[in-house]
Amino acid sequence: MGGDDRLNFGRRVSDLASRSERDRYVALAFCWADLLLHLNGDGEILFAAGAFKAFTGRDGKDLVGVSFLSLVTPEDVPLASQCLRQTLKRGRVDGEILRLVRPMGLPLPMDLSGYSLDGQSYIALRMRAKITNAATDDSTRDSLTGLLGPEAFSEAAGQRIRAMVDQGRKVGVTVVNLRDYDSLRDRMDDTNAKGMLRSVGASLRAAALDQDSATLINDGSYSLLHDVDADIQGLERQLTEISRLHDPDGQGVTVETAILDMDGADQIGEVDLAKGLMYAMNHYRRLEGDKLSIRNLSSNISQLVAQGVGEVTEFKRIVAERNFSIALQPIIHAGNGDIHHYEALCRFSSKRPHESPFRYITFAEETGLIHEFDLAMATKVLEWLGTKPRNSNAYNVAINISGFSMGMDSYVAGLKALLDANPWSKGKVMFEITESSRMSDLDAANRFIGVLRNRGYQVCLDDFGAGAASFQYLSALEVDTVKIDGSAVRNAMRGVKGKAFLSALTDLCRRLGVRTIAEMIDSPQSLEFVRDCGCDYVQGFLFGRPSLDIKDFQPLPHAKLFQPEIRVPRVSSGRTVKGRLAPKRGRE
Repeated sequence: MGGDDRLNFGRRVSDLASRSERDRYVALAFCWADLLLHLNGDGEILFAAGAFKAFTGRDGKDLVGVSFLSLVTPEDVPLASQCLRQTLKRGRVDGEILRLVRPMGLPLPMDLSGYSLDGQSYIALRMRAKITNAATDDSTRDSLTGLLGPEAFSEAAGQRIRAMVDQGRKVGVTVVNLRDYDSLRDRMDDTNAKGMLRSVGASLRAAALDQDSATLINDGSYSLLHDVDADIQGLERQLTEISRLHDPDGQGVTVETAILDMDGADQIGEVDLAKGLMYAMNHYRRLEGDKLSIRNLSSNISQLVAQGVGEVTEFKRIVAERNFSIALQPIIHAGNGDIHHYEALCRFSSKRPHESPFRYITFAEETGLIHEFDLAMATKVLEWLGTKPRNSNAYNVAINISGFSMGMDSYVAGLKALLDANPWSKGKVMFEITESSRMSDLDAANRFIGVLRNRGYQVCLDDFGAGAASFQYLSALEVDTVKIDGSAVRNAMRGVKGKAFLSALTDLCRRLGVRTIAEMIDSPQSLEFVRDCGCDYVQGFLFGRPSLDIKDFQPLPHAKLFQPEIRVPRVSSGRTVKGRLAPKRGRE
């Protein structure tokens, strides 16, 4: 070969390298992977590198000309299609999980990254550290659909809506309802049910902006954030077909959607927008529970967001100004009737002191404001205690903490600062953890509990015995006291084995050095029952409703029940039983 020929050959090689290898190495600079694919605009494979034989049973060279979609499980095809579209449209996609079909064994979950150049796509796939569904690696996701929980979705959606509005892009939020889902679920076996939910989740994530832009509201109801021109009717047809494929009768379900117009979102901050979305979804969940058609909701869902934003603003004002009152209810020694401490409860209307704050607290939990309220409540209680004699043991108070608040850095930091500023409160304040089901990380919860106990504050676990997880919490959390849920007490009183169960529970706690409080003690009979079962303390309407005035418990209502000679009969015959004085009928 002459010199000119060698030069021309070198140039051709150089041109080939610049046109082909350049693109591949640019893609590799953006995607670290086990497998690399170069696709044309139609999603067909032009080049495949990596251990495809080990992963898929096929050599990379044999995949040339094959559709990329044929490599993934049928359930993930909608998501894979959306990934390809997003790669071409936006230039890049990252963070999705697809499952590769294997000739033998379970599908293989892979992290996907993608990059586009000159109308073609470069897809990188990396094997996940654990062969599991992606959702199981993230406590904020539903384990089957892979969709975010409502709280995480609302926060992410608020940020994305705000960013898109600032960019001049239009965005929509759609609520999706599978009508008669309960009936369909009854017809399916577990395999079909799980397969359908995985496919539904993949379809919703594919239609959404990204994997963090869709959520499970409740069984059969979902919401997603999407481009305003997204094909929602196509999504309805797709979900309908999925339900038919998994229905043994082939009937499927009717899919309904309500589109939330986000015009005016530029006037709302992203935090309040997220709270408003949460309010709207929870409001819908309650309405849907009453079998209200989603079609009727679509006409006013935008107003729901506006209403939610308004209520969030008002609630935040109440919290900031601490415009609520403290009601107290005593926790009493089951043996001698002495008041051990009071539980501090909030009241939002001093004119209606017996009105339950349930609606407000539920609203705060649903919109993610409970941690702000919990900190305001702790501040209010310490301010009240600061007006009482510090050398008196008559004013010991338990302050509630939601399990959700324990996971919020701002709450933890705020509470630490509050306690450090009021060291005199040690021994006068204890903390009661409510809504323990919201604790997603028990190790982190135990560290928080340790911070309080190391500072000299005792900790009580509320709602104990109400669910199967209670014993897991008891073994994992270093608490001083557990409050036995009123429903557990009532169930024990009704059941033949109830007394033995409750007695065994209190004995277990005693062996662990944990005291017990039985709540909802509303009658002499329930007091006698929990006494016999070994409960250390009691709380309930028998000794007075929560009151804004602590003097209402001086003297303690029904204090005579703690006198040795005044005991309650085991039978309601209206006659005196040996050694016990029976109350007259209708006078309990």
